Amino acid sequence: MGNLAVNKKATISIIIAMATFGTVGFVAPKTGLKAIDLVFIRCVFASIFLFSVWYFSGIVKKEIFNKKDITLSLFSGILLVLNWVFLFKSFENLSVTISVSIYYLAPVILFLLGSLIYKEKITLVPLLGVLSSFIGSILLSGINSDFTLDKFLSSGVIWAFLAAIFYGLLMIVNKGITQTSSYFTTLLQTTLGFLLLIPFVKFDSFQNLHLENWTFILIIGFVHTGVIYALFFGNIRFLPSNMIAVLTFLDPAVAIVLDTVITGFKPTPTQVIGIFMTFLGIALILLLNSPKKVSQNSNEKIAN
Repeated sequence: MGNLAVNKKATISIIIAMATFGTVGFVAPKTGLKAIDLVFIRCVFASIFLFSVWYFSGIVKKEIFNKKDITLSLFSGILLVLNWVFLFKSFENLSVTISVSIYYLAPVILFLLGSLIYKEKITLVPLLGVLSSFIGSILLSGINSDFTLDKFLSSGVIWAFLAAIFYGLLMIVNKGITQTSSYFTTLLQTTLGFLLLIPFVKFDSFQNLHLENWTFILIIGFVHTGVIYALFFGNIRFLPSNMIAVLTFLDPAVAIVLDTVITGFKPTPTQVIGIFMTFLGIALILLLNSPKKVSQNSNEKIAN
């Protein structure tokens, strides 16, 4: 009965976390900041929150300061910053639906890179998943008879693809982090993030912000990055990997529903097919892959 209660609490926590992640594309424009400035301030507030949780909860006393893990955490911090910058850049140029659909190619990229690095054999079902996602992403990107490279580069699709690539690389690197806590790892990543971005931030952009803008900045920094990370990492260990994989799809599902309801976005028939094929492919890879791999993929869901 105790385990049932724990699993129920963990399930609700993960649902809240994933549903909240799905709203970030709508909160970002309301901050009044461009991608680099927003990622900078997000890293600052997230670092404050994560340090507070890590230190005052007592996790610091049990922390294992492993040199290899710290090195990998710092490297993954660079990948995390690039991931966030490109994701928010895509939100500036694309609808949230198209951005998140392309962005969620990350598990496909992770699967392909993992198979290459670890020399794992790709079986038929995951291969069909890769093919389905690839075709779906082409349909989503709007490639047609009047396609040009300039139009592609200016469409925002390239930013979503780059965000997906760095998300996949981030998860690959995070697999090597085995001893330090998720809170300390993410704290290192966000701290390095705002330090790296200092030379590129336009600090003048913060002077003209209104109270409403700062409210949404705080929501992204503390809620989307701090509270939700704590909910996610604090509960994934209580749920089976296949359930986590299913719940992961709440993030893009919420984003797409909100995009339709709030902004009135109406995908073309081709884009609808692209969305369906993209997520079908991801589902084939996540849900029908081995439990061990699914667990690894799901446990590293930190990019949003």
